[in-house]
Amino acid sequence: MPIINRVADMADEIAGWRRDMHEHPELLYEVHRTAALVAAKLRDFGCDEVVEGIGRTGVVGVIKGRRGTGGKVVGLRADMDALPIEEATDVPYKSKTPGLMHACGHDGHTAMLLGAAKYLAETRNFDGTAVMIFQPAEEGGGGGDAMIKDGLMTRFGIQEVYGMHNWPGKPVGAFSVRKGPTMAAADRFTITVEGKGGHAAHPHHCIDTLLVGAQIVVALQSIAARNVDPLESIVISTCTFKAGETFNVIPQTATLLGTVRTLKPDVQDLAERRIGEIATGIAASFGATAHVEYNRGYPATVNHDEQTDFVAGIAAAVSSVETDIPPQMGAEDFSYMLNERPGAYLFLGNGESALCHHPAYDFDDAAAPYGVSLWAKIIEERMPAAA
Repeated sequence: MPIINRVADMADEIAGWRRDMHEHPELLYEVHRTAALVAAKLRDFGCDEVVEGIGRTGVVGVIKGRRGTGGKVVGLRADMDALPIEEATDVPYKSKTPGLMHACGHDGHTAMLLGAAKYLAETRNFDGTAVMIFQPAEEGGGGGDAMIKDGLMTRFGIQEVYGMHNWPGKPVGAFSVRKGPTMAAADRFTITVEGKGGHAAHPHHCIDTLLVGAQIVVALQSIAARNVDPLESIVISTCTFKAGETFNVIPQTATLLGTVRTLKPDVQDLAERRIGEIATGIAASFGATAHVEYNRGYPATVNHDEQTDFVAGIAAAVSSVETDIPPQMGAEDFSYMLNERPGAYLFLGNGESALCHHPAYDFDDAAAPYGVSLWAKIIEERMPAAA
């Protein structure tokens, strides 16, 4: 069961869809052109139902198997949005929109799911229902959550759900997956320090918020070093430090912005508590005050054991698969879907390309037939047609 012959025959067509989307990137929920293209293709393929506007600009295509009704309902998801990055490639299908590009391969993800939809609508070699989910706003907009709140799972009766992302550095067409926590929860914090500004020549009359903020930045690293079990995973990064405007004035306020990545809820809870304690405690020790705003973002992406074993078997039949990969500390809003239904999220090798979110990144079209074949076989093997 390697690449399906019919899928191999569609490779140039799938690459054409992908390159068209690459030329016309769209951000977050503003994926109007992409969503319209997807909906039109799904209708052309003969999907039994095509619904637009789920989660604002999401699209869902429904394909029924041979029995027409009844059986399992399995969802497959792809993301459609691009990134606010100026493209630095010289490909003929380079982005035509200044400052925007498909730097994470969502054009490839969408094209692969379209390819699977075309194949499944033609063959119908399964008993059950395949739900093709095209999601907006993965890149920080929570489009997966928006689609769920719009009734995605209940309206279409989805019982299991699967997602896939390309992975630079892995051989083209090779798969990777793991049970349990696979990608991290992504939280944000803002710490505002209030002190007493004044002339830099008279620091004894001031409460130096830059000094206080610097102590907080350093001390936050003690959470990973001294509060969290060394066998657990956590990243705390302070990425913005704003204080002062000139060379001779001690600033009245300082603002720190950062991110927290965790794989387990108890570690996430601990991080939130300790950031608050450390920031307010250090500020108080200098006579300053600190206000901490902690916002929880995407939850951790946690694969379900049975579905992971199943998809690993399919991946091994299509190509090769690693099942002992470490968790990744990046975040993915497919996590919302896995919180609602059992399923799994896996990775597809993109070869030695630039990394995701890099201006020189490009999805490798040679990977697409592997991804399409995996999607098709998930549906056919999870809901086999009666003899």
